[in-house]
Amino acid sequence: MATEHEAGDVAVTAGASAHNADAAGMPQLDFSTYPNQIFWLLVSLVVIYWVLAKVALPRIASVLADRQGTISGDLASAEEFKLKAKEAEAAYEKALADARTKAQAIVAQARADIQKDVDAAIVKADAEIAAKTAESQARIAEIEAGAKEAVEAVAKDAAVEIVSALGGQADQASVAAAVDERLKG
Repeated sequence: MATEHEAGDVAVTAGASAHNADAAGMPQLDFSTYPNQIFWLLVSLVVIYWVLAKVALPRIASVLADRQGTISGDLASAEEFKLKAKEAEAAYEKALADARTKAQAIVAQARADIQKDVDAAIVKADAEIAAKTAESQARIAEIEAGAKEAVEAVAKDAAVEIVSALGGQADQASVAAAVDERLKG
């Protein structure tokens, strides 16, 4: 029975403690602990402020300053490269214009040289044509003279034969005079 009695006392004590805890409520709302809670709140805020002010914020500020410096440097480099690109473009345009001018001068010179060669070839060809024309005219004159002599001889022979065929007697001098007069016009 003693054990039952002891077990009952423990149960009563535990029930009383639970009842006292229920009666007191939540410890955060117990006004007797406010000064202790306020003290630790202030200590925590001061420690957090000190850590932020002395450690975190200077690091953040240095990172931001470095970042701003990098951005400013990059912008300056970009502006410098932009100016260099414009200068390079201007130099390229000038070189291109110079090359075009030089190419036009070379083309003009080549045209002049070609025209000079063509003119020389034309003069040479004209001279050759004139020489061949003169040679051809001389041959034609020879052929014409030979043809006239041949026609004259044939005409004289034909006239003598015709007169003989008609029953007449023709002397060579009178036939030659008649043929010469007829050939002249």
